[in-house]
Amino acid sequence: MATQVLCARGAAAARGLLRPAAPCGLLPGLRTLASSSNRPREDSWLKSLFVRKVDPRKDAHSNLLAKKETSSLYKLQFHNVKPECLEEYNKICQEVLPKIHEDKHYPCTLVGTWNTWYGEQDQAVHLWRYEGGYPALMEVMSKLRGNREFADFRKARSNMLLSRRNQLLLEFSFWNEPVPRSGPNIYELRSYQLRPGTMIEWGNYWARAIRFRQDNNEAVGGFFSQIGQLYMVHHLWAYKDLQSREDTRNAAWHKHGWEELVYYTVPLIQEMESRIMIPLKTSPLQAR
Repeated sequence: MATQVLCARGAAAARGLLRPAAPCGLLPGLRTLASSSNRPREDSWLKSLFVRKVDPRKDAHSNLLAKKETSSLYKLQFHNVKPECLEEYNKICQEVLPKIHEDKHYPCTLVGTWNTWYGEQDQAVHLWRYEGGYPALMEVMSKLRGNREFADFRKARSNMLLSRRNQLLLEFSFWNEPVPRSGPNIYELRSYQLRPGTMIEWGNYWARAIRFRQDNNEAVGGFFSQIGQLYMVHHLWAYKDLQSREDTRNAAWHKHGWEELVYYTVPLIQEMESRIMIPLKTSPLQAR
C-alpha cells in the first residue's frame, strides 16, 4: 500500500512538470521567457507539450525594464505609527516634508504621502523620487544630515513609530509618469511579491496589459524593487471612490485579451496585497 501511495505521488509530481506555453507581447529588445502557468487550459492542451526557453542573454532587469529617458530612482517608505500618535505624526510630516520637496537644494521630489485607509491600519506611506538616481539619493542624505530641523523631525518621529521599512525602486518603462491629478481621488497601492526569476516575464505581460487600464486615467505609476524586499512590484492607481474602483476593474474583464493576460500573470505571484490610501493635505499627488 505504501509503495502505491508513493508511486501515485510521483506520477502527480511528474504531471506538474509540463506547463503551457503562453503568448507574450515583448518589450522592445526582449525575447520570450519560460511561462509559469500552473495548468493547461482545457481548450489548448497541446500547449502543455512545449516549454518556452529562458532568454540566455545576460543583462540586469533594470536595463531591460526601466525607463531609459530618465535616471530617476524612487524610495517607498512604510511607517507603522502608534495609533495614539497618528494625528501628531501627520502634523509634523506636513510641516517638514513639503519644505524638502520645495527646496531646490535637494535633488528629490515628494511624489505622494498617504495614510492607509483599508489594509494595514495606522500606517503612513511616502513615495519619493530622486532625479539623478543613486548619486542624487546620496546627495540628499548627506545634506539632510546637516539639516537641524530634519534632525529634530526624525527624533520626534522616532517616538511615534512602531516600525518602518523602505524599498528603492525603478519605474517600469511602459507605465505612466506619476503626476498630480484632479480629484477627488482615493489611491490603491497593489503590491506583488513575484517568484524569483519572473520579473522580465511579468514586464512582458504588463507591457500589453496596461493598455486595458487607461480608460479612466486610473494608472498612476508602476515600479519594481532594486533594494529592500526583492522581486517586488508596486502598481499605484487612482479612483474617484470605492465604487468607481469596482466599476473600473470590472470593465477590464469585458475587454478582449485582459482575461488571458491575467491567466498567465497570476502564476508568477507568490503573495499580493492591496492598500486603499487617503492622501495627506500637503501631498503633491492628492485628492484635489
